[in-house]
Amino acid sequence: MLMGPTASGKTDLASELYQRLPVELVSVDSTLVYRGMDIGTAKPTAAELARAPHRLIDIRDPADPYSAADFVADAEREIACIHASGRTPLLVGGTMLYFKALLDGLAEMPPADAEVRAQIESDAAELGWPAIHKRLAEVDPECAADIHPNHSQRLSRALEVYLSSGETMTELRRRQHAERGPAFNERFHVSQLAIAPRDRKVLHQRIETRFAKMLEAGLVEEVARLYNRGDLSEDLPAIRAVGYRQVWDHLAGRLSLDESVERGVIATRQLAKRQFTWLKGWEGLNWVFTQNNAGKSLSLQEIVRFSLNSLPSGAI
Repeated sequence: MLMGPTASGKTDLASELYQRLPVELVSVDSTLVYRGMDIGTAKPTAAELARAPHRLIDIRDPADPYSAADFVADAEREIACIHASGRTPLLVGGTMLYFKALLDGLAEMPPADAEVRAQIESDAAELGWPAIHKRLAEVDPECAADIHPNHSQRLSRALEVYLSSGETMTELRRRQHAERGPAFNERFHVSQLAIAPRDRKVLHQRIETRFAKMLEAGLVEEVARLYNRGDLSEDLPAIRAVGYRQVWDHLAGRLSLDESVERGVIATRQLAKRQFTWLKGWEGLNWVFTQNNAGKSLSLQEIVRFSLNSLPSGAI
């Protein structure tokens, strides 16, 4: 497993490892699954995919939501296929929830309750999402501790589960975990790497530079094609993706282009911060830094060498 914050260099490293190891790449990204969303997701280009093919890219239309449960089912199928071919799966991406869901398993949750969710969102509009986070912490402190106070989608779902079923997500997961068979890392030997620069400021600069390049490459036009389809809305997970949501607001007349760009960069930095929060307490994680102790940027070849050295003996 190769994970890390956005703009950390995961795709380049995965491609190089693909050239050197008997691996097949599986994307672990909640936005790369969507067709027609290429620029704003930093999706590998056709040339990059020809050099290092990724599974689980371009498998859904943006109108068709993709969940962590969908990912687990798809990833398990691809992993079995790769093992059958005698190679090793290399899972690469930045959607930490998907990695965690695969490793720890997913509890079966109650179906969505539109009425309860509408009330939660109404309360959030009046009081703010931190107030909803506080309300969740009162009934499910373990789950609340794992969710950022401004992560509206996850907060809403966690509180909705409790209000509609009377059981917290933590209780459901704990009970179902006891009933389940062996966990993923009990069935397989799992090596976990994380890539990032040592200096967070370097990552912020990369994010800003990459967003500017996305605009030059036609991000606004890409979102406009989605906007003009007429069958998509800002309530869909695909449109709520960082960058897309802000440009969508611009196209809807709620933000100027400059405002949407500024908010898009800020939202991407916030995403990176949440990803770092996930990784901070991740057990069994080996870090590969793209800078040395003096802050000098390393070459891709040096990063590859450090990555290979970080793999335990017999991992591949």
